[in-house]
Amino acid sequence: MISYNPKDWFTFIFKFHKADTFRKLLPLIIGICIYAGIIAWLELYVWRLSESSHVKNIPLMHGLLGFAISMLLVFRTNTAYDRWWEGRKLWGSLVNNSRNLAMKLETILPAEDKEQRSFFRKTIPAYAYALHNHLHKEQTRVELFDSEEHKHIFDTIDHTKHVPNQVALLMFKHIHQLHETKKISGEQLLFLKDEMQSFTDICGACERIKNTPIPFSYSVFIKKFIFFYIMTLPFGYVFQLGFYVIPVVAFVFYVLASLELIAEEIEDPFGGDENDVPTGLLAKNIHRHVSEII
Repeated sequence: MISYNPKDWFTFIFKFHKADTFRKLLPLIIGICIYAGIIAWLELYVWRLSESSHVKNIPLMHGLLGFAISMLLVFRTNTAYDRWWEGRKLWGSLVNNSRNLAMKLETILPAEDKEQRSFFRKTIPAYAYALHNHLHKEQTRVELFDSEEHKHIFDTIDHTKHVPNQVALLMFKHIHQLHETKKISGEQLLFLKDEMQSFTDICGACERIKNTPIPFSYSVFIKKFIFFYIMTLPFGYVFQLGFYVIPVVAFVFYVLASLELIAEEIEDPFGGDENDVPTGLLAKNIHRHVSEII
């Protein structure tokens, strides 16, 4: 995720970050300028259309469709932002629940029980790392599992299967074992239940966002709508603007296409784009905080 000062207008306007839509659209903008220039040259010097030509009335269509395309793009952007914000809230909940679980275990487990504390100190952040890599389709990291102390336990994890579920199952089994050996009471078991259950709830919600994209037909329709809207724009406005139609059409294309690009980028909050939810950083924070607590 990009860190920035929202009050710094000068930097926003004159500096082009690699995530800026202008940089991504520049080749298309140049193509649109060439296309608009060709249409203007044809109408003014080759076809020599008169003021009474019906082509002059094409802007009426753009006036009628402008509201429709604006509403579609606003709805598209809002839907994408809702998905991004929900992903961020889910990982915020994972951070809080990991801290709460560590605090409860710090209170429940005896200070001299180093083995149990070490197990949870490794396993709680291991779940965050596993979920991060699961959502990014990467092989789950094993750095946290390298310790010989618990290697025999973590060796049971099959990295070809659903790793977050396996890590959560390890914690469930371990807590149940603590209850069976009378190291924690039934009341303390219930005391830990909410945080333990929240891990799989958060994982399921993140998978729902990841695996359910915006409907294909809706995304395709908006792209086609923008394309034909821009392609027909120069024909009618040449009569009023002449060759000044080139920068006007380019700017309109930049605005409409940028909204669609922004929506594409943030609709999957767990991808590899600059503005996606920083799940790797959040997992590292969980690791640091849990190590400080327990």
